[in-house]
Formats: sequence, C-alpha cells, structure tokens
Amino acid sequence: MSTQGHTWARQVKEGEEEDPLDQLISRSGCAASHYAVQECMAQHQDWRQCQPQVQAFRDCMSEQQARRREELQRRKEQGSAHS
Repeated sequence: MSTQGHTWARQVKEGEEEDPLDQLISRSGCAASHYAVQECMAQHQDWRQCQPQVQAFRDCMSEQQARRREELQRRKEQGSAHS
C-alpha cells in the first residue's frame, strides 16, 4: 500500500500544539465521520467516491452547530433573565 498523500492520523508530539481544526472537530463529536472521509480519500484519491462519508460528516457538523446555537441562545436568555 502506498503512503502518498496526507498523513491523516498525525499524532501530536509532546510540546507541539494540536491543529486548531483538529481541536474543533474533536470537540464537535464528529471526529469519527471526519476520519471516515479522510480514510476514503486516502483509499480512493477521488472525493466523488466519498460522497456518503462527506454527507455524513456534513450532517454531523450541521447538527452540532444547531446544538451550539441553541445552547448559546439558552445562555443568552438566562443571562437576560437575571439582569
């Protein structure tokens, strides 16, 4: 198997900061679907063949963003109720 392309599962070395995008994806709860997209891309080297994985990741991130918006709205409403 070829090792061309990106090293998708790069480990963070001691004293090295994790990539901000990796941090965001990890916090989102969508890391598994993100890694599925990366694995598919590494295998096929053609994003068109990875559309089911891309859609699953997109759906996961959309759900996470909606939850985040709802949480921020709740906090805003609670903050203004206490003022």
